[in-house]
Amino acid sequence: MKNSTLIRENIDNLTGLWKTVGTPFESYHKNENLEYCQIENSGWPNKLWFRTDISESDAENAIEIMQENPGLVLPYFDIHHSNSDKILEDKGLTVKTEQVAMVLKLDQKFSYESNLVFKRVTTKDDAEIWADLYPNAFGYVISKEILVENYHQVQFYLFSLDKQPIGTCMLFQTGNTIGIHGVGVIPEMRRKGFAEEIMKFALNLSIDLKAEYALLQASAMGKDIYTRLGFEDLFVIKNYIF
Repeated sequence: MKNSTLIRENIDNLTGLWKTVGTPFESYHKNENLEYCQIENSGWPNKLWFRTDISESDAENAIEIMQENPGLVLPYFDIHHSNSDKILEDKGLTVKTEQVAMVLKLDQKFSYESNLVFKRVTTKDDAEIWADLYPNAFGYVISKEILVENYHQVQFYLFSLDKQPIGTCMLFQTGNTIGIHGVGVIPEMRRKGFAEEIMKFALNLSIDLKAEYALLQASAMGKDIYTRLGFEDLFVIKNYIF
């Protein structure tokens, strides 16, 4: 698959996840040039995004929506080679975080020492445990209602060590690709190899689900793990706030 196709697949998987989780709450909105999703009482996804490159009028429209909906983040997909991110910066938006969109062709399973017990979230009780754990790893909330409303569309997993929950993961399949999202381990359990174990579990499961490519968006903290597993860079995402 060509890089241009993989770039579009990566964006479609990510934005498709946001759209999917927002729809049950009537929180997904779309107009001619942009889409956004903001769920009440949740720190995620709360994103506003464009399907094409950004113009001056697009940026002004986005800012107006962001002012009306405090907390929205605008991910800029740096794929057009047009420096249109400068339009956002000239209008007062600032970069909150950066990520790297990555891809891995799934052609063989990974071997690993299985220390963690995994469980797919399918009940309200497990959703509450997952939602309580997630902010410890990421610093923002995904409400348990999001999990309850999206059990079938999104695979949420909880990972435990000695019966104590320590990690999370989300899988979202679109066609022959799977997005791996929300891979997190609570701070006191980091640097013990658990994040890599969760990733290898997710990648092996993706192969079982007949996916050909795994997609993700890496933070600076997680990127070394993904590169070590064979993921390749596709493009940079700049997350803007107003």
